[in-house]
Amino acid sequence: MAGKEITRILATDCGSTTTKAILIEKRAGEYRLIRRGEAPTTVEAPAEDVTKGVLNAVGEIEDLEGREFLDASREGIAVGDDLSRGVDIFVSTSSAGGGLQMTVAGVVKSMTGESAQRAALGAGAIVMDVVASNDGRLFHEKVADIRRLRPDMILLSGGIDGGTIDHVVELAEVIRAADPKPRFGVGYKLPVIYAGNRDATGEVEHELGGMSALKVVPNIRPVLERENLGPARDTIHELFMEHVMAQAPGYGKLMQWAGHWVDGRWENVPIMPTPGAVGKLIEMVARAEGIHVMGVDIGGATTDVFSVFDSQGQPVFNRTVSANLGMSYSISNVLASAGMENVMRWVPFRMDEADLRNRIRNKMIRPTTIPQTLEELIVEQAISREALRLALVQHRELAVGLKGVAQERTIGDAFEQTQTGATLVDMMKLDLLIGSGGVLSHAPRRCQAALMMIDSFLPEGITMLAVDSIFMMPQLGVLSKELPEAAAEVFDKDCLIRLGSCVAPSGQSKDGQTTATMQMEAPDGRTREFRIVYGRMEVIPLGVGEKARVTIRPAKGIDVGAGPGRQLESVVEGGVVGVVLDGRGRQPFGLPAGDAERIRKLQEWAMAMTAYPEKFLSLGR
Repeated sequence: MAGKEITRILATDCGSTTTKAILIEKRAGEYRLIRRGEAPTTVEAPAEDVTKGVLNAVGEIEDLEGREFLDASREGIAVGDDLSRGVDIFVSTSSAGGGLQMTVAGVVKSMTGESAQRAALGAGAIVMDVVASNDGRLFHEKVADIRRLRPDMILLSGGIDGGTIDHVVELAEVIRAADPKPRFGVGYKLPVIYAGNRDATGEVEHELGGMSALKVVPNIRPVLERENLGPARDTIHELFMEHVMAQAPGYGKLMQWAGHWVDGRWENVPIMPTPGAVGKLIEMVARAEGIHVMGVDIGGATTDVFSVFDSQGQPVFNRTVSANLGMSYSISNVLASAGMENVMRWVPFRMDEADLRNRIRNKMIRPTTIPQTLEELIVEQAISREALRLALVQHRELAVGLKGVAQERTIGDAFEQTQTGATLVDMMKLDLLIGSGGVLSHAPRRCQAALMMIDSFLPEGITMLAVDSIFMMPQLGVLSKELPEAAAEVFDKDCLIRLGSCVAPSGQSKDGQTTATMQMEAPDGRTREFRIVYGRMEVIPLGVGEKARVTIRPAKGIDVGAGPGRQLESVVEGGVVGVVLDGRGRQPFGLPAGDAERIRKLQEWAMAMTAYPEKFLSLGR
């Protein structure tokens, strides 16, 4: 970055309910989080100006720091060279007003339709609908659905370069007939991105050029064997700012505030959708460290899952949004999707089903309440396990290799194509699992967050667990584009709370049998040996930043990362919880069928993790 060194950074995230501000400064040669402030988001009446919430959140930092960050001469953030006030750069993300809502269209739903969906999700959008030539809907039904949903933007794709154009032109005709009206603004045209067969560009421009703000970018699927999602994602970000956010209350001002001075010239920094910024950070960490990473953000209405796994030797980023899986507004949907039996199986005491239903309904109609008793906390954490599990199931389904590759077929055959590509998600290869969202980040005990993540994601082999301390990943994500060094340092030192490594052998055995032995050389040089027993959990103390070399010898048919029955030499890292030995088995993982045995096991595992005080053993009696 040109110009003087940036040492003071202010970053905000305008969420649907709360606007968060963080102050980062470079002290003693490293960037660190200094202060944090928050205030209610003000995109709706009576304020109807998102910048009011930003000013209130930054004002809290002013009060805490005893220094000016707001420009007294004009409304806005003080950005400049004055060392006594203000900052060197101001950046922001936003999901206020419902975030970016998109409809995507592709010729074949399980091929170009999914590629378009991955492009939109990776840019931070909520995909409201996937329209395809073979989705089973009639022309007028597709038109009615697009009109009803009123997306902020449409991404149209379809066909490989040089292929047939008829079907992608037909989709353009559907969009023209629908002529959807945007949520914000009256006098502007809906942005439509065309990222399909280049031979159809002229026909698509004829259909959509007059009724929409059409933008043509390179094909997201130029050949069957390759996806090219980057140009479409970048254009989604660009149009999100130019068209969507420019119409939302107060965003015009916020866009002008975000930026910094470079050689005497003001340079704006684009505002990013909050999930897109989190995805940028996950990608940055995976590429910088050369590891496989998965992150999950469980909110009140949605649960986002992000991952970076290798495909054909290249790291591939994927993001999914489970739009009806959340812990407040959508909590009843978790029960409906998972089923009462699956939710109840995680409750470690006897409980009436009607009581659980009433608790869930109360949370839905009073979404801002938090658990007041130990029993309420345990029930909420039981529900969260199912929300996280279902979000991972949906993520596996979309994070797949390209479909239709190396198959000889005509376009008619493609419409009949139902083969599913293999998922890229491999829990045995996962190196780092990051959890965020209230139920994880604000769990009263960090070991509760660790247990929830292990139960719902079932990591295999050796996996590092961490949580986002105060959910600053969005701000660090947008900062990573401007100052990757600062984003990386604050993420490592202030954002991530390392819980510790989970060691989980994969395979089946009998209760009480040894599935693996682990020899661990501690930092002080002492060597100890542990047994990983099937059906049990154990925590070994190992502090934050401490690492230990381990040699794990699995039993026959058991895999710890080197293959069934093969010895693994590796390193485990400690954390605020320690090293968790999870001997409960994988593929499949199952809880005992009988209520009494299930409750006994749940209580045994919770006590092994010291997740709750001992008095919880008497709950439900």
